[in-house]
Amino acid sequence: MSAEQLNDKLAELKKELFNLRFQHAINQLDNPHKIADVKHDIARVMTILHEKNA
Repeated sequence: MSAEQLNDKLAELKKELFNLRFQHAINQLDNPHKIADVKHDIARVMTILHEKNA
């Protein structure tokens, strides 16, 4: 993936994380482990971006 695609994916994942946290706050989240999965995905994308910039 290019850096631009990774940045788009990062923004998408951050939006998803926000929505999951909101659902969790109002007790509508079925699988709370999904939050951790999205955080891990964000970390992976950020790691790849940092490697490409270095």
